[in-house]
Amino acid sequence: MEIYIYPTKQEMAAAAAEMTAGRLRDAIAARGSANLILSAGASQFEMLAALVDLPVDWSRVTGFHLAEYAGLDASHPASFRKYLKERFAAKVPALKAFHYINAEDDPASECRRVGEILRRHPIDVACVGIGENGHLAFNNPPADFETTEPYIVVELDQACRRQQLAEGWFETLDNVPRRAVSMSIRQILASQSIIAAVPDRRKAPAVRDTLEGQVDIMVPASILNTHDDCHLLLDEPAASMLRDP
Repeated sequence: MEIYIYPTKQEMAAAAAEMTAGRLRDAIAARGSANLILSAGASQFEMLAALVDLPVDWSRVTGFHLAEYAGLDASHPASFRKYLKERFAAKVPALKAFHYINAEDDPASECRRVGEILRRHPIDVACVGIGENGHLAFNNPPADFETTEPYIVVELDQACRRQQLAEGWFETLDNVPRRAVSMSIRQILASQSIIAAVPDRRKAPAVRDTLEGQVDIMVPASILNTHDDCHLLLDEPAASMLRDP
């Protein structure tokens, strides 16, 4: 894994966006199209804002997203479909396609539906974050490192749910869904390149555990250390607990 540390969140986000755009352009040049995974969350605001302004032939790009809450309507402020439509797809109207997860009624069936689409689209670049409890996508500890299914139904632990509440997506903890559809660990690792943008001091313990411990299902993001082309971009607060930044 390559690690990059930037003085500010804005510089980190701009670098992550440039790296993503470059890989998309490379894929388009090589085979005429590109496939992209995007994360949704507070940590990705600045990166997406920078990405949509970069020169990419979006008409050749097909997008997927990492996860969606089970049972949540697309109009809810916390819906990742809503987030990605407003912050990404609406800003690049020439986009070839974006395959959203609809986990409102039958999450298991939706896993199969969108998983079949994903199997036909080898991913060139996955843009991900790391949760405060080390979660990757919505793979909370203990994460399943073995399943080969592209998407799975997962349980959200208390730490993950408290993070969503603290970020302002929900009014109370009881309002935060307890389940979600998440891209699986192995599917994320199948991406040609992984770009993880992780800002803010509140992520520092998870960053430390990801980089300085063993690869462990209790720290799902630690699996990123096994990927041949993974790039972890941090701002200084996120890197503040590393022994040797």
